[in-house]
Amino acid sequence: MSTHAKRERLLLADLLEAAGPEAPTLCEGWNARDLAAHVVVRERRPDAAGGAFVKPLAARLERVQAEFADKPYEELIQLIRTGPPRFSPFSVKQLDEAANAVEFYVHAEDVRRAQPDWTPRELDPVFSDVLWSRLEKMARVMGRRAPVGLVLRRPDGQTAVAHRGTPVVTVTGEPPELLMYAFGRQGAAKVEIEGDEAAITQLSETKALGI
Repeated sequence: MSTHAKRERLLLADLLEAAGPEAPTLCEGWNARDLAAHVVVRERRPDAAGGAFVKPLAARLERVQAEFADKPYEELIQLIRTGPPRFSPFSVKQLDEAANAVEFYVHAEDVRRAQPDWTPRELDPVFSDVLWSRLEKMARVMGRRAPVGLVLRRPDGQTAVAHRGTPVVTVTGEPPELLMYAFGRQGAAKVEIEGDEAAITQLSETKALGI
């Protein structure tokens, strides 16, 4: 049975292919080629991928990612489609689903929502609930540097506290939109925001959200 991660992987590959290597993305400073290289390095070069979190490895990650970005774009797309090699932890179906369902959803939207005529995808309720479940677990990490208190709320009233503090800003939306917001894509998320006006402005201008 296909997993959410596998489905989102193939969609991401299709979107990157259709957009072309120079297409913009929501990842600041990255075009589609850079994003594709990031995905491939994350899965195939664990010796370098840790540079996203470990500062001493950051230079190595930048160098390796640049090397992959120099590869033919079609090759990068194919590497994404075929998935991780056997030695990668992501080759285990359960780990792939746990680590990549959100990763690939967000990056697929990074490609889609960078286009001026994008419209929201209609997700099936099961996948939407999966995204909410992951968001609940990750909210405190993604909102830890928020400049104000931050609460994420579904239309049905379920909430996740991303950051404790005052004043409090409440962001309401469907799980996919809240996920994009929490990952720092505030300007591309279809959400409603309530709270102190100055706090809302401060939150909208911050680049501190996300992992």
